[in-house]
Amino acid sequence: MIIIYNDFYYLKIMSDSFIKINTLSVSKDLADFVKNELLTGLDINEKDFWDGFDKNINELAPINKKLLENRETLQSEIDLWLKKNKNEEFNHLEYKNFLKEIGYLKEEGNDFKIDTKNLDSEISSIAGPQLVVPIMNSRYTLNAANARWVSLYDSLYGTDLIESEETGSQKYDPLRGQEVIKFARNFLNDHFSINEIHWSDINGFKIDGNNLKILKDNKEFELVDKNKFIGYRGEPNNPTTIILENNNLKIEIIINPKAFSAVQDAAGISDIIIESAISTICDNEDSVAAVDSEDKILCYRNWLGLMKGTLKSVFEKDGKTLERKLNPDRSYISKDNKKEKLHGRSLLLIRNVGHLMTNSAIILEDGSEVPEGIMDAFITTAAAIHDLKRKGNSRTGSIYIVKPKMHGPEETAFTDKIFTRVEEVLKLEKNTIKCGIMDEERRTSVNLKECIRTLKSRVFFINTGFLDRTGDEMHTSMEAGPMIKKGDMKKSKWIAAYEDNNVDVGLKCGFSGVAQIGKGMWAMPDKMKDMIDQKISHLEAGANCAWVPSPTAASLHAMHYHKLNIFEKHKKLNNNKINYIDDLLSIPIADRPNWSKEEINNELCNSAQTILGYVVRWVDQGVGCSKVPDINNVGLMEDRATLRISSQHIANWLHHGICSNRQVLEILKKMAKIVDKQNEGDPEYQKMSPNYDRSISFKAACELIFHGKSQPSGYTEPLLHLNRLIKKS
Repeated sequence: MIIIYNDFYYLKIMSDSFIKINTLSVSKDLADFVKNELLTGLDINEKDFWDGFDKNINELAPINKKLLENRETLQSEIDLWLKKNKNEEFNHLEYKNFLKEIGYLKEEGNDFKIDTKNLDSEISSIAGPQLVVPIMNSRYTLNAANARWVSLYDSLYGTDLIESEETGSQKYDPLRGQEVIKFARNFLNDHFSINEIHWSDINGFKIDGNNLKILKDNKEFELVDKNKFIGYRGEPNNPTTIILENNNLKIEIIINPKAFSAVQDAAGISDIIIESAISTICDNEDSVAAVDSEDKILCYRNWLGLMKGTLKSVFEKDGKTLERKLNPDRSYISKDNKKEKLHGRSLLLIRNVGHLMTNSAIILEDGSEVPEGIMDAFITTAAAIHDLKRKGNSRTGSIYIVKPKMHGPEETAFTDKIFTRVEEVLKLEKNTIKCGIMDEERRTSVNLKECIRTLKSRVFFINTGFLDRTGDEMHTSMEAGPMIKKGDMKKSKWIAAYEDNNVDVGLKCGFSGVAQIGKGMWAMPDKMKDMIDQKISHLEAGANCAWVPSPTAASLHAMHYHKLNIFEKHKKLNNNKINYIDDLLSIPIADRPNWSKEEINNELCNSAQTILGYVVRWVDQGVGCSKVPDINNVGLMEDRATLRISSQHIANWLHHGICSNRQVLEILKKMAKIVDKQNEGDPEYQKMSPNYDRSISFKAACELIFHGKSQPSGYTEPLLHLNRLIKKS
């Protein structure tokens, strides 16, 4: 098969053998996976599965294609309007009317409330952190799934939240350990206060009937709010675990006087286990590098293992062979003396890809590749049916699919159509599949209420994605002028309106106590003190879930949800009458920029370095998300969304003459040397310098910038996938 892309010609080597199924050519490996793994144990006949898939893909693929063509049509019309009006004083009202005329901006309909049914408590009533994990990596996926319960002691000791000279040392620092205990006692005192005394003064516990008695010498004390005690493990007079609850979140106080961490603890407390990652998005999209049948099967197999409860990962660490698997539920005795269980794992959601990408795992009758998002919907749903039978993940019989990169109500309605067809083929009740809406594209932001309306019986989540939203902002408004610096974007008028509008619309549509209103990722995994200082703002803004990059970050961010009752906060925010559309449509261009050459070069160097640091791992090693050192050697979580921002920003500055092609290429070569140096400890790393012409990764980074303006919606996937396929072949 020959691929023609941006005037380059590449031979795509297809190593998979294909078999004919009805009108489809299906990778034999994928067909075998469906037959021998996916459908085994389900009441779904292989022939019925493929007959239904074949019929629906041939009906849905043309609709998918037309929606993508409409994106390009709208973008062309916006480009022409911005060019025509570029030298005149910007008339915001005319711009808004123009967007209405072309169908970009929709008329808002009557108010309504979502009516999604059978949502798990992790979605409807427990506010807390949310992890996003690449589904290709079974070890990371299991870590995330098991991050429902995390040691607060370990999380505090291993991060910069506790200040000491021994941060990161392999040797235990007893003074640092004491600071951890002090911090944890203060946390308990803030949210589970005891009458008359401080947690640091106690020396024991016992259970008296349905009451928790906290001991200090020969005296007994009780919690100020007795209802926060819910149960224990062990014997009433000698409990090994005390379980408390605040704002619907549990903590477990572990009592083990013989443990190393409890040697100097009068109460024998050895740890505090804090309920952390309430839900986890298992990601097929921005954090993975899945470009062909081989990669997709790995993703699907891991998701299937999660849904069956059988996924395992065997790996070596410190010279030892370890096995990781899903944690069991956590048994305890309630204060009413009943045997109860706490769910042992994070509620698992699956993120499919958006409407743009195709995949060579299945070839349609006309020779085109299958729309990947439709293939994802059928296969990830079929895998989740295994869980519907065992209720190891959802206890309410729901399947949770997060759908990214949808542009406006027509595309969200198309997602509803896809899910309906999947339910029909797989014999599921309508609306079994729930949909999470990623509010990360401009046409979705300005039409959010109408997007939700199309999915009002499926929606379980809306989430802002500042990174992709910024990339789309720059691409949509490319012709308006040179964009402000990347670092200034968070202070711009549109981003504040975007974040506030997401919460406001969600509350008006009845999300509080029903569905999640989410906020985006904390991108600095090593900066936990800064996260604790800053990420509380997500709750104050009204979000009942927000993304974090690790189980450790989840446990620390969980403390915010003890501090602030988000559902009480919603009541105060629910009367907002502000209309954010005008601010949402403001364009973040620099007014008569007079940046110095040094300022421009610094901005270009920063963007080029992060682009190269991410792309070289994506293309050469198939790593879809990684912690990439920036130009100051601060590790930042990078994925395709951050790549979209950086590549679109440089493309915009090139287009408007802020910099030149030669200048950017020289900076790319300079930064490639720095990236090579930063990765010299990785035995699998392949240098880009000095033979830049031979580096597929360097070429891919250049294409993302120099062809950035022509990429569909500014997305990076087409070029990344193309170059990864070349590398694999």
